[in-house]
Amino acid sequence: MASPGRSPVPGAGDFRVAAAALACCAGAVLIGDCRFTAIDFESAGAARGQTDVPVQVGLAAWSRAGGHGETFVSYLAAGVPIAWSARKVHGIRDEDLAGAPGLLALWPELKRQLHGAVVVAHAKGTEKRFLRAFPGHGFGPWVDTLLLARAAWPELDGHSLSALCEARGLSDKVAGMIPGKRWHDALYDAVGSLVLLEDLVAEFGLEDKPVEWLLAPDTRAWHRARR
Repeated sequence: MASPGRSPVPGAGDFRVAAAALACCAGAVLIGDCRFTAIDFESAGAARGQTDVPVQVGLAAWSRAGGHGETFVSYLAAGVPIAWSARKVHGIRDEDLAGAPGLLALWPELKRQLHGAVVVAHAKGTEKRFLRAFPGHGFGPWVDTLLLARAAWPELDGHSLSALCEARGLSDKVAGMIPGKRWHDALYDAVGSLVLLEDLVAEFGLEDKPVEWLLAPDTRAWHRARR
């Protein structure tokens, strides 16, 4: 677990550097040449009209050339009790957060792992919202594996991360990579989204296609490339 403390949030210089990296990757760079970093947050839960806060963050890296690589996970100081409804989903207890750092203290680690990467999340709204704690961070472009999976396999009954990995025969692989954990652990879900992305890229032969093919999925082009 990272040590607590407050680190500087990104400034204009950080944003310009990240924007240059984004332009590089989202331009002519192919999917097979990109580094993908998945991020997942678990939250404390909140009643309607109240602000939710993160209680755990997980990150994992994957590239076609290097395979699955570095991972990071940390509980996060929440400052509010974890709602029963949230605890029922992810199993995180208030006592698990004792001594955990605040999200802002993890800026150096988040910057190191997300800077220059294509950022991956399953239903990216929560992850993008919590990263607003760092104004102007410039991380991206973003790939949403939920949108990709709905476009690729619309016939499936469910498109939750666990349902998709089960349908695609990937559940055992994820469990083997993160032993002793389960779905809704932040690192488990981050790794699961990358395993799903890896499977989709291989299924449709997207390695030599521009990364834009993942940003705005057009499966007609995918199937034409497949033929």
